[in-house]
Amino acid sequence: MSDSAVAKRDLRNLHWLWLSAAVIGLDQLSKQIASRLLDLHQPVPVIPFLNWTLTYNTGAAFSFLSDAGGWQRWFFAALTIVVAIIIVAWLMRLRTGQRWLAAALSLVLGGALGNLWDRLVIGAVVDFIDVYYSNWHWPAFNLADSAICVGAVMLVVSTFREG
Repeated sequence: MSDSAVAKRDLRNLHWLWLSAAVIGLDQLSKQIASRLLDLHQPVPVIPFLNWTLTYNTGAAFSFLSDAGGWQRWFFAALTIVVAIIIVAWLMRLRTGQRWLAAALSLVLGGALGNLWDRLVIGAVVDFIDVYYSNWHWPAFNLADSAICVGAVMLVVSTFREG
């Protein structure tokens, strides 16, 4: 394959970034709405097993390192940037027709960048979705986290589909 054909293929795969941009936009919009309408740590019942509850997470998933003193903000920001570069490079190298994998990578990228924006601008990730059963509550999360999880599951499925 010629260098120009490889370059065209690499650039053509970048059209999947629309999905990442959509995730970032919806995530940021939902976080702005939650931040304006919800009071910190005050649950608003939506349906049984689901509340809107505004929280700010200075750590990573499940509040990992949330009480580390502040350095974790920059560590997770740097880690996210490295992962984002790897994902974009991976996306550019996909073969034509690998739509499932491209969508998975784009979801993970969009979610990661949505949370990165919060870390850089606010200093913490805005979470507001509170899923619970009886007195047990799953850690609060947001749309970016959901996109990352869906994308990760799709990545696992793609490894089984492609052998």
